[in-house]
Amino acid sequence: MSRVQKGMVAGFFATVAVSILEAVNVVTGPWTQPFPSVVATLIGMEGNLLVGWIAHFLVGTVLLGALFGVLCPRVPTQTPETKGIVFAVVAWVVMMAGAVMFGDPRMFNQGGGFAVVAWMLATHIVFGIVLGNVYARLVERGKRAHHGDMSGAAPAH
Repeated sequence: MSRVQKGMVAGFFATVAVSILEAVNVVTGPWTQPFPSVVATLIGMEGNLLVGWIAHFLVGTVLLGALFGVLCPRVPTQTPETKGIVFAVVAWVVMMAGAVMFGDPRMFNQGGGFAVVAWMLATHIVFGIVLGNVYARLVERGKRAHHGDMSGAAPAH
């Protein structure tokens, strides 16, 4: 499996993790404006949560996952999780810059302004932790398979 493919698998799992947090947010509150709502607004489909969810999965899996697979070796930190966090926070900064430059200024009004921004940063950090962890496990699994160790045992820490 290529680095891009590993990144996309890791991106899918990271997106699922964040989606669980978003589902809890939506069902129990919402505490803040749901991220898929923000995404739908960013792409000009305000109020269409289905489009927001689909875009959320596509961006998290295909775009960010694949990009992480390419960039992971170059991210200047030591652990896979910190590489994922750095990558995800940079993605958050790019998204926030895009929202400020190209988005509707009312985009964050529905969910409390700063609360939305803080929630998105927190979920991006969770995304990064899961992304880095799953990617590293896939890389390690590939190394074991390449060296003939098919036991499937997790590496000792």
